[in-house]
Amino acid sequence: MSPPLCGRSVRFAPPLFLLLSLGALGAQYCVPRKTFPYQHEELRLFREEGIWNYSTMLLREDQGVLLLGAREAIYALDIHNITSKKAALYWRVTEQKQKDCTYKGKLFEVDCRNYIQTLHKVNDTTMYVCGTNAFSPVCDYMSYSDGRLVLHGRQEEGKGKCPFDPFHRYSSLMVGSDLYSATFINFLGSEPVVLRSSNTAVRTEFKSSWLNEPTFISMEHVPESVDSEEGDDDKVYLFFSENAMEYDFYSKLTVSRVARVCKEDMGGQRTLQRKWTSFVKARLDCSLPEPSLPPIVQDVFLLKHQNWRRSVFYAVFTPQSGSSRMSAVCAYSVVAIREVFNEGKFKTPVAVETSHVKWVMYSGELPVPRPGACISNEARKVGMRTSLDLPDKTLQFIRDRPLMDEAIRPLTGGPLLVTQGSALTRIVVDNVLALDGQVYPVMFIGTENGYVQKAVNYAGEMLVIEEVQLYEDPQPIRTLRLSSSEGYVYAGSVFGVVQMPVSNCGRQGSCSDCVLARDPYCAWDLSAASCSPVNGNSFGSAAVQSLTEGDTSRCTPPEPISVVKVKLVPENNIQLPCRADSNLAQVHWFFSDGRRLHSGPKYYVYGGGLLLLNASVADAGLYTCDSVERLRGRTYNKTMAVYDLQLSHGLGETEEDDLQDETDKAPDSSVGSDIPSTTAQSTIQAPEPDEPLLPETHTDAERVAGLRVGVAVLSLVSLSLFAALLWKLKVGASWRCSPPGGPRDIQAKTPVVEYAHVQNHAHVQNHTAVAAAEVQILAPGSPCISNNNHSAVDFKGNGHPHFTSMANISCLDGLGYINDESEI
Repeated sequence: MSPPLCGRSVRFAPPLFLLLSLGALGAQYCVPRKTFPYQHEELRLFREEGIWNYSTMLLREDQGVLLLGAREAIYALDIHNITSKKAALYWRVTEQKQKDCTYKGKLFEVDCRNYIQTLHKVNDTTMYVCGTNAFSPVCDYMSYSDGRLVLHGRQEEGKGKCPFDPFHRYSSLMVGSDLYSATFINFLGSEPVVLRSSNTAVRTEFKSSWLNEPTFISMEHVPESVDSEEGDDDKVYLFFSENAMEYDFYSKLTVSRVARVCKEDMGGQRTLQRKWTSFVKARLDCSLPEPSLPPIVQDVFLLKHQNWRRSVFYAVFTPQSGSSRMSAVCAYSVVAIREVFNEGKFKTPVAVETSHVKWVMYSGELPVPRPGACISNEARKVGMRTSLDLPDKTLQFIRDRPLMDEAIRPLTGGPLLVTQGSALTRIVVDNVLALDGQVYPVMFIGTENGYVQKAVNYAGEMLVIEEVQLYEDPQPIRTLRLSSSEGYVYAGSVFGVVQMPVSNCGRQGSCSDCVLARDPYCAWDLSAASCSPVNGNSFGSAAVQSLTEGDTSRCTPPEPISVVKVKLVPENNIQLPCRADSNLAQVHWFFSDGRRLHSGPKYYVYGGGLLLLNASVADAGLYTCDSVERLRGRTYNKTMAVYDLQLSHGLGETEEDDLQDETDKAPDSSVGSDIPSTTAQSTIQAPEPDEPLLPETHTDAERVAGLRVGVAVLSLVSLSLFAALLWKLKVGASWRCSPPGGPRDIQAKTPVVEYAHVQNHAHVQNHTAVAAAEVQILAPGSPCISNNNHSAVDFKGNGHPHFTSMANISCLDGLGYINDESEI
């Protein structure tokens, strides 16, 4: 199966020769169709003054709470509204313990605290909790009842169950009454261990061939004993990264791994006593679409199915090289991983002349039973009922050769999704039943700058539906949890935890907006004329949802859009604001006679609108701005604004007074906020249009009711100076933001326009009808205006956004910037 392709992307498309890495790919960079900046009304934030590191979560849907572990605090929050704190428990470190910690060289206020790292459900009334306890980990049992969180006071040694260092990544899992953990077992963090804490504790060997400076990521339990014809055992899968032993590199090379152990493994009788006899590992392959070192796994989510054979692991990867800003999501079938471990070949170390050890594929005969396998019906037939009965030959083999030769390949042959920019950090996946009766896996992916992206795969096309900013200030998302039954995603960071609905259908204000969003959670209710959640609604035939095609043909025609009148002053420069309806759309401008306007000596088309240079009498007329989005061979047009430029022969004193009066009365406008202005800018409320403009025949999507227009009148400067400035821009003189070769042709360049987050940037909504628009009228010779209240975004070579004060930007978007120890 070939990897899915992203929808038409406006990001940089790599050349064909770059689409080679560890495997051939066809995926493009995926761009969120819509970007929603921080809106506190849609989100719920919980944090408490003086408390940090909200990084551990346990959903107790049966008790209606989200248990949240932070630094020296545990909270029980209302699962429906996390701002409601039902209970709190403060588990602080004693002063003596802090002093002991500092004597060992750790920081008193940072390291020598109790960071809650483990929260697991033991039974309906009891939880198991562990904390770092100032580099002396300890665990206890806890209960929540009658609105109180209570520690039972049955403290246990936490070594091997919880990390010493609060900033070391680790993973743990509770299966029945047994705790599986992957962490470092010593103070120095030099002895990694994968441990099962139970009546028969079992752990890994302290050998670099087992674990070589690992970073533990995730653990998952798969009930493979269910309906197993061979009488197999359940498995616990561990995802981590480590320094590779099998590659002969000058410096250390990190690779991503998946390992597994059998649930009923009891260790060996003589060899591997109290050690795993079933520990095997393999490399995870997730090739990025550029020549690069193997990417590193950052998070894994198991999308479970009633039939465990159909369960899928979703994993987030980032580059190990700082020169790349790519991230990827790959999916792995449980069956595919199982086949590699059950039937694949092993690697074996061999000595070479240089005294180094080289790992090669083992081609000899395997001992019986197969090394690393669980006890099955076949083994039971010959009297081997537990791992204690395994022969030494089998155990010696797996002790020295735990690594498989074959890598685990992605389910789709390559990444499901590839992004460029801010790194992806965490992932959860929800199964969503759509109106077409199909179940779609929807991914929620956290980023390094505090956004959550929602993505889904439709018939081989990967669509990032939207991205939502969760924190007002950028905060790396360190934990993601999903409650499918309640319809919320919970995101944790150092700063606090945010509750976000899986979908906000109300953002889509029209039928075509709702349909083109292609969100399986939402459909357009024809009877109610609103975009409504699918779950729990019985729409019948009175709903429109077209996920794979985005077909808006059942939508009613759009309302007429109002024409905004603008005075045209000869020899002035005029800015007409207009933005594309989505990140995947282009902006097309048309004049009265139907001509398509392109960037050139007369016009400049940029991301925020149209710049009319040195206006003349001939420029009077209608200017129409269309947002054009292409989907599966169809074009969807939406008129975003229409301006009627009417000739003005100058303003007399009376007219100037009227203009000032209108300026004083005009409300602030956020439309076109990336357009430069000066402190002398005047904003007026444009008059109501004389008559509505009906939807044009060349479009097939609805029209918006209008935009507000801002008018900035600047002092007149010589036209010759302006012409000289444009010439200087064209030849690439000192202006940093000027592209070589003069103004760009938007028609040719739009498909490769880059995309990035713009902090606190006003997003143009298309569900509100506005009868006015903002227009910038610039005096000749002033194509660039400074205003410290605005900011622009500039893109570096790696696609990372760099924010600059507008005061330092020399020209508009189109003129060069885009605004837009040990035994246990």
